[in-house]
Amino acid sequence: MTAAPARIAAGAAACGVLVLLLAVVVRLPWAGDLGIHAATVERLRHDLLDPGDPLVAADADSPYYSPWTLLLGCVAKVTGLGVFVVLRIGAVVSLAVLAGGVWAFTGTFLERAATRWRRAAVAGLVLLCLVLLWGTTLFNWSGYLGLNSLALCVAYPSTFALGASFWLWALLRRATAWGHFLGAGVLWAVILLSHQFTGVVASLGALAVVLGARPWPGPAHWLRLGAGLATGLLLIALWPYYSFFALFGAGENLEAIHRSLYRDLPARLWLVALVGGVALGLRWRRDRRDPLVLFCLAGLAVFAAGGLTGHWSWGRALPAVLIPAQTAVGLEVFGAPRRAVRLGLGWAVSAALLLGAWTQSGTLGYVLPRSALPAPVAAKYREPWGGYQWITPWVAYGDVVLAKTFPARQIPAYGPYTVAPGYPDFFLGDEHAREEAVRTYFAAGTARGDRVGVLRRYDVRWVVAYRSDGGLPAGDPALERVAVGPRGQQLYRVRVSG
Repeated sequence: MTAAPARIAAGAAACGVLVLLLAVVVRLPWAGDLGIHAATVERLRHDLLDPGDPLVAADADSPYYSPWTLLLGCVAKVTGLGVFVVLRIGAVVSLAVLAGGVWAFTGTFLERAATRWRRAAVAGLVLLCLVLLWGTTLFNWSGYLGLNSLALCVAYPSTFALGASFWLWALLRRATAWGHFLGAGVLWAVILLSHQFTGVVASLGALAVVLGARPWPGPAHWLRLGAGLATGLLLIALWPYYSFFALFGAGENLEAIHRSLYRDLPARLWLVALVGGVALGLRWRRDRRDPLVLFCLAGLAVFAAGGLTGHWSWGRALPAVLIPAQTAVGLEVFGAPRRAVRLGLGWAVSAALLLGAWTQSGTLGYVLPRSALPAPVAAKYREPWGGYQWITPWVAYGDVVLAKTFPARQIPAYGPYTVAPGYPDFFLGDEHAREEAVRTYFAAGTARGDRVGVLRRYDVRWVVAYRSDGGLPAGDPALERVAVGPRGQQLYRVRVSG
């Protein structure tokens, strides 16, 4: 597998994956959290200094106001480009940061005399392992680098933060001067502020890089490292848009939605567990302080602790288990000392990558029409969300819309607010009261006066609902139907005053 054809194949396949993801960016399929990131950029476009809660009309801080979204908000404000165009630009930049970071990090494990072609081949194979070497059941979460997951989350801050994490690890492995360590501290702060869960992964990787350094760091090295750490902590403490340290009290709000991270793990991860375990074992035999082995063990400890104690949100540390294993595979295929090991591992990895690619082949549906896909591939494709652009001819920026949770996850992306946030909002003091108000409005048997009271209390201008959702009936004088959306969803203008 060290022959030129294998290196060319790895590089070409990695380029193909990047081209596919760039094509996905053009469509920008909507699922999951895209709406809240779009809403965040939209609020910053209108007010960079005091944007308020991104989802509801309230003066509240939000962890979504990060260095990355602030940059995108500035781009939106200066250029006047639409929010989804700005998110596409951000997605392309994030892909470049990720690909460059993988190149830089893997290069630190190669001899300095390695040719550019060898570096490209190793980085290409590592990238393939990161996106394809998972299991035979899809595992889609922000901050996870599976191909299908990345296609849906490419415009999220987590993609930028993951790419920046690879640069952080590469910088720490090469750091010698004061500027290197201070720069690493700044980058660490940016990652933690941009996507907190990925910041945990970045921190575990940084710790492993330091503990696995050879030769063992001397006093001067530790002093500079401490200065970099202090710089990062200072920037985190001074960030004006939200209190990072307040997030440590948000655990209970996040546990339920993360429990699924611990389900179906064998089916989701058996390919990387099998091949990656072998690669890490080979590295551990040669070096008991190998940084990738330490990285994986640290991630495994956090992930296992979360499962054992019921802190399901700790499952977001799983990339700290997978990334070092996937990286080790790419390095060992081209770098294991024994040719027989390289050859055997190379064929095993090739088979695993093909199986992983087949598992995630439905990603092609985000680029090609479903009719153009072979039937088995089309069966793996999942339609993205449709969006709520159909309400924009009537609903203005800043209007308050009353809707159930699923539409509330998308509507703020177009400028309006919703009564209750579509996502957990730790910094919103009246979150539960808002959720109860929405339930009250739509609940069967609620008196008309109570429903009208909800509309008045939150200055609701519009209601988005299906006929079957409940709430005020279509003929009620408090409502005026103005539009019908996909699958019969109704848009009503509210005709009661506060």
